[in-house]
Amino acid sequence: MRSTKIVTSFIKDNNKLLILKRSNKVKTMKELWSGISGIIENDELPLKRAKIEILEEAGIKETEIRLIKAAEEMRINSPQYKNHEWEIFPFLFEAKNPTINLNWENSDFKWIRAEELESYKTVPSLQKVLFNLL
Repeated sequence: MRSTKIVTSFIKDNNKLLILKRSNKVKTMKELWSGISGIIENDELPLKRAKIEILEEAGIKETEIRLIKAAEEMRINSPQYKNHEWEIFPFLFEAKNPTINLNWENSDFKWIRAEELESYKTVPSLQKVLFNLL
C-alpha cells in the first residue's frame, strides 16, 4: 500500500477552532472543510511542515502561534485512491485574534466550536484527528 505523509493542524483562539474550505483548484478533497494540511516533503520534520503550511494557507506567522499538543501519528485509508493511505501528523496550536489571509488552496474559513465540526462536510476522518488533539 502506498502512503503519503501529511500534517493536519488546528488553530485555537479561545474556545473556537479554525477550519478551512478547500478550493476547487486543489488536486484532492475539493470543497471539503479541513484543518490546515500539507504534504511532508522528503525527511522534513512534521512540526516544521505544520508551521510552513499555517503561514502559506492562513497567513499566520510562527511568532503568532503556540503549540498546545502534537498527537500520535494516524493512518487513514484514502477513499480517493486504491491501495493508498494518508499518514497524518496532527497538531493543535493556539493563536490570539489572528488575521486570516487565505491562499489559493482554500476558498473560505470559519471559527467553530469543536462539537460543530460534525455538521460540516469534511475531509475523511477530520473529527477523529481533532478528537485525538482535544
